[in-house]
Amino acid sequence: MSLKGKTLFITGASRGIGLAIAERCAQDGANIVIAAKTDQPHPKLEGTIHTAAEAIEKAGGKALPLVCDIRDEASVDAAIAKTVETFGGIDIVVNNASAIFPMPTKDTPIKRWDLMHQVNARGTFLVTQKALPYLEKAENPHILALSPPLDMREKWFAPHVAYTSAKYGMSLCILGWAGEFKGKIAANAIWPRTAVATAAIANVLAGEDAFKNCRKPDILAETAYRVLTKPAAEFTGNFLIDDSFLVSEGVTDLDQFSVTPGEELLPDFFVPEEPAAPEGVKIMDVQLGH
Repeated sequence: MSLKGKTLFITGASRGIGLAIAERCAQDGANIVIAAKTDQPHPKLEGTIHTAAEAIEKAGGKALPLVCDIRDEASVDAAIAKTVETFGGIDIVVNNASAIFPMPTKDTPIKRWDLMHQVNARGTFLVTQKALPYLEKAENPHILALSPPLDMREKWFAPHVAYTSAKYGMSLCILGWAGEFKGKIAANAIWPRTAVATAAIANVLAGEDAFKNCRKPDILAETAYRVLTKPAAEFTGNFLIDDSFLVSEGVTDLDQFSVTPGEELLPDFFVPEEPAAPEGVKIMDVQLGH
């Protein structure tokens, strides 16, 4: 199934994983809405909605760069309205935008709690809710979130209660929507087994030196593309780990996604023991963020 002519509303698509997903889907000739906040160059973050639009057009898609703060209902309303005015509808929502601050309780200012919950859980809910009237009319509608499998063990919560609960809030939305829209709109989540070379790694978690132990955003782009081209009525309610899913899809060369092929990979947060890492994948015995 091709994404040619399909309209994707992707939050946080000005850089990183969101942009990689946008570029991959643009190769089919999709319409891509870049719903993000960065309109002007940022001193610490590369890319704006305008540079992203250029990359998407170059990849073969049609781009609509929109300044959108997913914490603000009026901003989301305006972005959805402009999308529908431009492309006639919405086929796919990719909830990629996320805020991260993985710190212990005593070191988490309440404004950080608020930001993570407003962007991650509330933003995912708000954007999807506003797009819902158009998804209901679409031919093969999908909701996708960049959020982890739900695994209610203490070990995932104890180091950073605020961050974990905010990310799991996104996954809880997917769990619920898979049931609420079963047979009509697909709702799935994808998550990386390893750290991905993005601004979050460089600026928040481990520094650019850790990039050599990361995978490229392309692995999640390919994962997302393969999910979004599946039949929505049948493929829903899945919480997929990127490399295991790709192997199940027949992708045998995982080294292509490594920043430095052959290096051990830094494990991401929230990755369960099952499914185990595919054969040949070497994971470092250290937790991201420590």
